[in-house]
Amino acid sequence: MRVILQRVSRAAVTVQGREIGRIGAGFLVLAGFTHGDGDEQLQWMADKIVSLRIFADDEGKMNRALTDVGGALLIVSQFTLYGDAQKGRRPSFIQAAHPDAARSLYEQFIVALRERTVPVETGEFGADMQVELVNDGPVTLSLER
Repeated sequence: MRVILQRVSRAAVTVQGREIGRIGAGFLVLAGFTHGDGDEQLQWMADKIVSLRIFADDEGKMNRALTDVGGALLIVSQFTLYGDAQKGRRPSFIQAAHPDAARSLYEQFIVALRERTVPVETGEFGADMQVELVNDGPVTLSLER
């Protein structure tokens, strides 16, 4: 499982001109899945995301977690995180999980995050989405398990 996590002051996702998810302060999470991903990866990543201390404390140091600041999550599926562009001009996506498996993992990941009692908004799996965000900091992390 691969995630790009961006600390945002706000983010939204739109499908066919219709907004389907919006958050204020929190994380935009772009999530990709590969072969062999399962509950272990999902649970580890959910724990990591909600407990990462990358929000400023009273002294301006990154010392607060999402739950400490009342932040929210916007989760967007993104199979292109497993794109390999080492050879040629067109990326290969053979490391990305098959869409049926990825859809199930995406849905399970959302459940795992909601179980951690944080507000969760989502994109639409497999849709052509437009994602709008204001990256706060900017702070962007790449996580993999």
